[in-house]
Amino acid sequence: MNVVFHIDELEKWSETANNVKNLLKEPYEITIIVLVNGKAINGYLAPESQAFIAMKRVTFHACNNALRANQIPQAQLPKNVIVVPSGVLDLIELQAAGYAYIKP
Repeated sequence: MNVVFHIDELEKWSETANNVKNLLKEPYEITIIVLVNGKAINGYLAPESQAFIAMKRVTFHACNNALRANQIPQAQLPKNVIVVPSGVLDLIELQAAGYAYIKP
């Protein structure tokens, strides 16, 4: 199974982290991507998000358009975050590839 969690609201980071942690407890092999865009991109810099971002078995994507709009240099992101050119395009491509879309 493949799933993409979409965060575009800063206050949704905690809920998404809880959803992902609960999903990882299930006895299935699941590929999880967390795509972040909009103002929520600032969550990548928040101290309270760092343990979630460091989780194994979860891939994190950051929208480059959101980084530019929020004046966040890519170098400030945690090392494991993958920058994608467009968050919306990333979501389209992931869904076309069979990823289930979850928006907490």
